[in-house]
Amino acid sequence: MSPIADLMLYEILDDRFRAGRCANGDARLERLYDDCRWAEGPLYLPAWRQLLWSDIPNDRMLRWDEVTGAVSVFRTGAGHPNGNTLDREGRLITCEQGNRRVTRTEPDGSLTVIADRWEGKRLNSPNDAVVRSDGSIWFSDPDFGITSDYEGRRAPSEIDACNLYRADPATGEVRLVADGFRGPNGLVFSADESELYAADTRAGHIRAFKVTDTGTLTDDRVFAACPSVDNIRFDDGGRLWAAAMQDGVRCYAPDGDLIGRLRVPEPVSNIAFGGPKNNRLFITATTSLYSLVLSVTGLPRVHRP
Repeated sequence: MSPIADLMLYEILDDRFRAGRCANGDARLERLYDDCRWAEGPLYLPAWRQLLWSDIPNDRMLRWDEVTGAVSVFRTGAGHPNGNTLDREGRLITCEQGNRRVTRTEPDGSLTVIADRWEGKRLNSPNDAVVRSDGSIWFSDPDFGITSDYEGRRAPSEIDACNLYRADPATGEVRLVADGFRGPNGLVFSADESELYAADTRAGHIRAFKVTDTGTLTDDRVFAACPSVDNIRFDDGGRLWAAAMQDGVRCYAPDGDLIGRLRVPEPVSNIAFGGPKNNRLFITATTSLYSLVLSVTGLPRVHRP
């Protein structure tokens, strides 16, 4: 580990950032690893006290051990993986950009394909996924992995659109739940799962939807403007934290106001809460994995009914 000392870490833009004690954590970032080509998809595994993340152009997933600090390769030839999450049974869900599918890793290490087509057409390049308490898997499908061979495999889109989908793991049904995106990216549910928030990287904003009891989305609105927004995560105070490339990690109040920022020395791709208290923020930024312990706690990734 190496501390990043020559950086003003916290930028307070609104008194609510100070009042929420959002700037009362570590004074410095820790760089945990720095040998990626483009790092994304951090996911903390509480049972193992490990963090998994994706190194997309190198077509691999890496693993950092919180106890020893060791980094090892978790999987190679991984389909240019991007976003990772856990389902309600603790199994790994991965968006494979290069293979144009969403998969589940079973306890024996085998892979089950959750989704690779919609209405008979191949998906573009699934990017991020979240799991609802009913077991359904919601994922974004931009074209980032098919526009070149750098983060996937160059290919034409069979859908000619970038959408959000819901996959039912029991029936295998893949349903379109939202369209009109330019580059859908990070997803997150609110604490009570009544809303779904979705980043649109190319549009430079975060959209919010109401989630109905039947698993459809309504009341589409722009929650906040955010340049180059990638993935997004809630803390348990209702604040939304966003990976915003050159603008570091942004923090938004529940009403959508930008109240603070974390400055990071490299363009930020993704963030994830983890650690034993779920108050350690892991940050993937270009070639590196960083972390800092905050005085706020992340919202759990796996929701309970």
